[in-house]
Amino acid sequence: MRINPEEITSVLKKEIETYSGEFQVEEEGTILEVGDGIARIYGLTNCMAGEMLEFSNGSKGVAFNLEESSIGAVILGEYHDLREGDTVKRTDAVLQVPVGEELIGRVVDPLGNPLDGKGPLKTDKFRAVESDAPGIADRQSVKEPLQTGIKAIDSMIPIGRGQRELIIGDRGTGKTAVAIDTSINQKGGDVICVYVAVGQKASTVAGVVQRLTETGAMDYTIVVNASAAMPAPLQYVAPYCGCAMAEYFMYEKDGHTLCVYDDLSKQAASYRQLSLLLRRPPGREAYPGDVFYLHSRLLERSAKLSDDLGAGSLTALPVIETQEGEVSAYIPTNVISITDGQIYLVPELFFAGVRPAIDVGISVSRVGGSAQVKGMKAVAGSLRLDLAQFRELEAFAQLGTELDAATQRQLDRGFRMVEILKQGQYQPMDVAEQILIIWAGSKGKLDDVPVDRVREYEVGFLDFIKATHSEIVEQLTETGEVSEELEALLSPVCDDFTRSFLEGTAPDPRAGAGTVDDEDQGEATEEEGAAEAADAADAEADGADDQEGDEGEDA
Repeated sequence: MRINPEEITSVLKKEIETYSGEFQVEEEGTILEVGDGIARIYGLTNCMAGEMLEFSNGSKGVAFNLEESSIGAVILGEYHDLREGDTVKRTDAVLQVPVGEELIGRVVDPLGNPLDGKGPLKTDKFRAVESDAPGIADRQSVKEPLQTGIKAIDSMIPIGRGQRELIIGDRGTGKTAVAIDTSINQKGGDVICVYVAVGQKASTVAGVVQRLTETGAMDYTIVVNASAAMPAPLQYVAPYCGCAMAEYFMYEKDGHTLCVYDDLSKQAASYRQLSLLLRRPPGREAYPGDVFYLHSRLLERSAKLSDDLGAGSLTALPVIETQEGEVSAYIPTNVISITDGQIYLVPELFFAGVRPAIDVGISVSRVGGSAQVKGMKAVAGSLRLDLAQFRELEAFAQLGTELDAATQRQLDRGFRMVEILKQGQYQPMDVAEQILIIWAGSKGKLDDVPVDRVREYEVGFLDFIKATHSEIVEQLTETGEVSEELEALLSPVCDDFTRSFLEGTAPDPRAGAGTVDDEDQGEATEEEGAAEAADAADAEADGADDQEGDEGEDA
């Protein structure tokens, strides 16, 4: 074979021209053991805590335990095809997830991979899963309301933007329904919702997505699904991933977001599983010692940012499932102490037909009161205390004791207020409508309405007000206050509707002054009525005199 020197020269010149003095160094380790979503790796001596790792099958992992001779890592993905001796690479980066407007309306797994069959996500923006919570100077007090559309919550347990309100209760008491209703109620507003499903059945999540789609709520919602079929590491990391997706809108777009974590009990269980497999020492209920930090570092990222940072907000609605109403268990007490209040749902009320089954005695909102609409605060100021007293009177009355008239009236009104606060699932109400019906109940306008017809009365009353006295609803919506002038307009309208409702007749749309400008016309009508009454009285007196004269003649 003849060698051509020119070819060799050209190849050498080309190599010299493209030569780079940079060396690409990759640090690789070897799997010692793998199983149940965790791996023990030898050889990554420079690995950092929380660093993202890349396994030979393409799955990602996170370094959890840094030990003297090996590291313990959790595998965020498929691990069944990994074997002892497979290689693992460092990435010199922390775990990140895709973020941006492209995720709105999509169903994704915790790592941002689409699950809805609508194609890949077209975004080039990423955000770290773990990030620091804003400091005190970066926050401001909660002052804007986040309306849930649920009468019992908006009136007695108000939630503000930037608040962390726990939804707690036994299995099957309507915890998810409260969170979904809140998301549906944000339609037409400026809130982006993120629903994180942890350890739920895939069929349950599919039902939630279908309901959100039917109501139009998916247009502003991101669903992060870590179903029960997914490995424990993905269930553990899912709430942090959902929070990172919401933080993008709070920090980058100065927007308002709502995060629902459904539920953190299952996240704690998956974290316990990982910790026990990695030989971390167990504590109370076999949870590791840092399980409090697991939830505190997540929920502390919820905030109402200062004006300097754009005044965005992230509101958190964590869900905790209790066993037989045991709120003093380890995880429930942890999350109760972290959050700014709790909505406690009880099975006794649920099965008695009181839905949402909120126990107002133990439910509380610690910071939302300052964000409550003024009109709602005025009409529902004593509602919580009245309902608590009603529950005690109800238990006392069951003993068969005779009650005085005042106590019986308090009981009757309590029954009607409980009926008013009942609400169908996926039927959030506008705050103006809530104020109207709660005002009517608290003012005794429904005292004569049979208890079993209160729901019928509510629907008819609100439809009547919106159809014939829309100015009242408009004024309530604009000002959010129940002024004396508005109350003077509303009272005769409500009285007339109640009378016609009980009589079964059509209410008079002219009852009450339609606007404040109609007062002169109302006064003229009153004067005409008084004159007619005087004429009728004179005629009656003349008739009486004639009758007496006739009797005298007969005698």
